[in-house]
Amino acid sequence: MADRALRGVGLGSKTFEDEQGIEFAERQNLAFDCPKGHHFEVTFAAEAELPTEWECKQCGLMAVRSDGVVGEEKVEKPVRTHWDMLRERRSIPELEDILEEQLTKLRESDRLY
Repeated sequence: MADRALRGVGLGSKTFEDEQGIEFAERQNLAFDCPKGHHFEVTFAAEAELPTEWECKQCGLMAVRSDGVVGEEKVEKPVRTHWDMLRERRSIPELEDILEEQLTKLRESDRLY
């Protein structure tokens, strides 16, 4: 065993520094209520932006804040389909021309076989 090894101490198990002279950041507790009746608190930094929902620690459902603060509804964009993206780049007459070209190529390739 090496001369400098500390017996009985695993790597990363704990620090040997004391907490003297350390100032912890200001904190605040925020309470949440789950739809199944679970109540829990989460600690946040004082300057943190507080969420309106948090996952319940016991059942995994989304819990809402106990103080009644509700978040604003997010406007969801409709899902863009392939056709929507194609229409952003091409007009209908352009698409008709491309279709006609591709059909012509297919018809010509069928004649070869």
